[in-house]
Amino acid sequence: MPGSAAVPVALALCAGLLTGPAAPVAGRPDCRAGPAGCHDLYTYGYSLGLHPFTGADDVREQLTDHFWLFPVSGGCAGRIRAGARCELLGGNPVEVEYIGNDFFQINTLPGHQLGRGMHIRFAFSRTLGFHSLTVRAWQDRPTDCTGEPFCDTVNRVFAWGTWRVLAKTLRFSAYAA
Repeated sequence: MPGSAAVPVALALCAGLLTGPAAPVAGRPDCRAGPAGCHDLYTYGYSLGLHPFTGADDVREQLTDHFWLFPVSGGCAGRIRAGARCELLGGNPVEVEYIGNDFFQINTLPGHQLGRGMHIRFAFSRTLGFHSLTVRAWQDRPTDCTGEPFCDTVNRVFAWGTWRVLAKTLRFSAYAA
């Protein structure tokens, strides 16, 4: 019978038995690619100081090759790669979505405290030898937490402080890059 193989797959998807990146839904943007049209959470910028002999790609590589520098690295390996899944501090599962020349991006998975489908991009840049880090977070759609003003504010404050610690760490470790 045509299409009968689709029924078990659909039931497995509904039951949560099959996992993997979600395909874009017609009419809904693919939030993995960027925040346009998605639920924007925050954007923070941090100075990493003067590092005239390193490029933005060197600083990104320093972090992704030595992920223990990440303030909430938890059970993640020392070197992360695109497609890797691990648990950040507190048992918060994430997947490394992309690693580009001067950025990397993670995605929260089911079981993360802030819900699944939160994308956080860490982008590195350099102007006249001064490096900076821009952290931007967005979600496919608001969760029970991020859709509520109190929880959203707590998340933003925690994120600002956590990524500030990362920036201070990179300010010093970038010399080794």
